Amino acid sequence: MTDPSNLLLVFLGICGIGAVLAALLPDRMNPPTMALVASIASVIALLASGKALLFGPLFQTHLWQLPCFGTINLGMDRISALFVFVTALVFLPVSIFSSQYMAKYSGCYSFKSFGIFYHLLFGFIVLTLIAEDVVSFLIAWEAMTILSYLLVNYEHEHEEVTSSGLMMLAMSEVGTVAAALGLLIIAGSSDNLSFVSLRSGANSLGELARWTVFLLSFFGFGVKAGLIPGSAWLPRAHPVAPGNASAILSGVILNLGIYGIIRVNADLLPVSHSAQGLVVLIVGSLSALIGILYATTENDMKKMLAHSSIENMGILTASLGAGFIFLAYGHPAIAGIAFVVALYHMVNHSVYKALLFLGSGAVDSHAGGRDMNRLGGLIRKMPRTAALFLVGSLSIAAIPPFNGFVTEWLTLQTLLQSSILLSKGAKIAFALCGAILALTAALAVTCFVKAFGMSFLGIARSREAETATEASHLSTIPMSFLAVMCFLLGIFPTYVIPVMDRVVSPVVHESVVNELVPPFFTFTPRKDTKFSEAFVSEFHDLGAQIGRQVLPGRGMVVLRKGTERNPVIFAMSPFYSFIILTLLLATCFLVLRLVLRGRSVKRRSVWDGGLRRLIPEMTYTATGFSNPVRVIFESIFHPLMAENTRESVAGHFRTAIKSQREETYILEALVVQPILRGCRWMAAFVAGMHSARINAYAGYILLSILFVLGIQSML
Repeated sequence: MTDPSNLLLVFLGICGIGAVLAALLPDRMNPPTMALVASIASVIALLASGKALLFGPLFQTHLWQLPCFGTINLGMDRISALFVFVTALVFLPVSIFSSQYMAKYSGCYSFKSFGIFYHLLFGFIVLTLIAEDVVSFLIAWEAMTILSYLLVNYEHEHEEVTSSGLMMLAMSEVGTVAAALGLLIIAGSSDNLSFVSLRSGANSLGELARWTVFLLSFFGFGVKAGLIPGSAWLPRAHPVAPGNASAILSGVILNLGIYGIIRVNADLLPVSHSAQGLVVLIVGSLSALIGILYATTENDMKKMLAHSSIENMGILTASLGAGFIFLAYGHPAIAGIAFVVALYHMVNHSVYKALLFLGSGAVDSHAGGRDMNRLGGLIRKMPRTAALFLVGSLSIAAIPPFNGFVTEWLTLQTLLQSSILLSKGAKIAFALCGAILALTAALAVTCFVKAFGMSFLGIARSREAETATEASHLSTIPMSFLAVMCFLLGIFPTYVIPVMDRVVSPVVHESVVNELVPPFFTFTPRKDTKFSEAFVSEFHDLGAQIGRQVLPGRGMVVLRKGTERNPVIFAMSPFYSFIILTLLLATCFLVLRLVLRGRSVKRRSVWDGGLRRLIPEMTYTATGFSNPVRVIFESIFHPLMAENTRESVAGHFRTAIKSQREETYILEALVVQPILRGCRWMAAFVAGMHSARINAYAGYILLSILFVLGIQSML
């Protein structure tokens, strides 16, 4: 019964039962029932995927034969096992959070429909990840796309919700068609539509076909991942979706786009040309920069987090692109490190972004809105939510000892390894993309200082913020679970890297554990490592073996060994850094207590420029905080002046100046709007052809016949 295939069968059955119960139970019983059933399903999915990922066995199951399509197959390798594990890791706390969060929709919308869509979406996401043939993959993918649209469109009575949902669905369908065409091109050289057959037949594809598959799959799946140029749907869909659905969108659905890119371009038809890797690297870097620029200037909390998701998917994709380039140039070890970092960052992003979206959902429910200009002072009203949101903010801003620091630091270190490449063009591209990602990291700190400071610190800037109440324990407990995961993933990278190596090794055909995690918990290095006994002994003298008697594993240091001239390329130890930081803070606290012992603290009103109290209109707002970034990058934002009026008395005394600017989303202006204009022009042209004149229709028929005859003569 503990076999992964049996556990997944039980999981799918529980998802089906959850959908049936949601349809049968009354509305008031749906949220707690959904939380219970989905949590059980999440635990079973965690067990199945975790067992397959760590211990095996991996499996493949043949279901039934379809005429013209071949056998429908389900299976789980370590790539799909990792993505299923991350999916369940996000669904578990989100499901518990939903039991209280859904109360805000009581009497307005049906809980039955949400429960049905929620359980079915969970099931079809896992089916997408364990599909082992083109037919089952595309069917599950399409079902997942439609169900995610239905969750986003939950508040369907609002026009903004329906238009944003339709835009998400339309762009997703365009990406699906492109990705499906790429898979079918590979299938054209295979005996059947199974992934096993596609792997064996892909070698016969020519250079043009390989490039076509790469472009179709990368940009097709890139739409789902929120990469440019297909990211315009993301900042529209997140604000209108329920908070728990937004956590699923960013923490799970975006990962499916990355899964599609990896499955096709690293497994079925591995990237073999460095130029393809450069495309991935450049698109990822630009996505990261554009995403964080818009996140920094955005005042709506959920829109800000949506743009931040584009940034993080960009960082992840840039690391994948670096791996493809290193692999094409014959450096599998460094390519493996890049892939390990990319997958590690995917796990980190899923955890802290789910935490932040649940935090924004709690703020929206208990503080009456998400506009950071109207929040402030929530740390006194919602202390638990504020502390947990702070953990998420520190994590996503890459501040140690939390998880974002590990992968962003390793990403930059991996890009610096481009010095071993022979191509000057590739080195220049790496240097530029590295600079872009470094700028992105700095802007991310600015963005989340603003997000936390403007929302939780200072004084309340609206009546709703003044009367805010703390979220219930059923809301903060799942957020606490995610916050603990952010901490553990941040201080124990030496335990995460070997797990990621199990996923990456079949792709690069080389283990990278020995490249990153030295055996410092053993006095003699293993024979399969590149670290000499003298090298390990030197680090033992520095204390790298501290904790060996208590902690299992190879050690707590991430290190890449270089040449004799440069023995250490890079090294870090978040665990030891955390211990030292804790000891320093404790020492400072004790010293201050001793110095200040016996002294009392007197509290007095601060001087506010002669005012008795500072009013909200006089405080620093989120708009003012991000205005320098908006001014510096105005060439990207291209703001439009929507209102610029000046009121005066008797033409001399100025009483009010009103200035309002609207920012156009650059990708929407460059990509979406031209396509829409083209579609409208074609629709108008076709409409103009309907003249209701028989002679015109006869001419159309004659031209069609001549066109068909001309094509046949050419063939």
